[in-house]
Amino acid sequence: MKKTLKFLIIALFSLLFFACGTNAGKTDVKKEITVSAAASLTEIMDELKPIFEEKYNTSLTVNLASSGTLQRQIEEGAPVDVFISASGKKMDILMDKELLEKGTREDLLKNNLVLIANKESSDKVKSLKDLSKGDVKVSIGEPGSVPAGRYAKESLEYYGDYESIEAKLIFAKNVKQVLSYVESGEVDAGMVYGSDAVNLKNSVIIQKIDTESHSPIVYPGAVIRDSENKKSAKEFIEFFKYSEIKGLAEKYGFEI
Repeated sequence: MKKTLKFLIIALFSLLFFACGTNAGKTDVKKEITVSAAASLTEIMDELKPIFEEKYNTSLTVNLASSGTLQRQIEEGAPVDVFISASGKKMDILMDKELLEKGTREDLLKNNLVLIANKESSDKVKSLKDLSKGDVKVSIGEPGSVPAGRYAKESLEYYGDYESIEAKLIFAKNVKQVLSYVESGEVDAGMVYGSDAVNLKNSVIIQKIDTESHSPIVYPGAVIRDSENKKSAKEFIEFFKYSEIKGLAEKYGFEI
């Protein structure tokens, strides 16, 4: 009887030890979140990712595309924790459909718009007015899905140039593709964000576009309502308020 009791006590302590060890291990498990971000945030997200992961012990998966594409993915149920859009309108759509966690939407970054030209074309493209020249090829983002394209269209309409070049415009699926077209020489000029023009190699900035000619370029971020890790998702939004992120933003042509 004593041996049986001793065995039961040992077994009980073993179970308690195993259970405690398992629970303790859970506190050290690395959390995971997925952030869907506008393609124009590629460089800053690449550098921000390891900083956030170390600071919060959270694995960060970044999904980059045009804001319109990301918005539709979220509407279709894509497993996303945080959305950062290059357009307030895309975020408004998700808010109207109650797909955002209430109280988490914040404006995180600001940007500007510039006209760039391939170096070999810079002699014939000196300003927006030169885009109407017959031999000048021009690219902007698709205005319906790419915020940079919508801002570009607004500016061209503001200056009265859109109708004269609309027929020859080459539309891109995101702002990075516009940059690629210009850098490779496939087109002579394009309109991109100032942040995209920070590290030009084969192109130059021809003109900084007046902010009065287009809607404010603001990047709102928000936690998605169906996120399974809202605590970490909220931490990511708050992360943009730290001073170290301000330096990163300025490095890549953004403002906090």
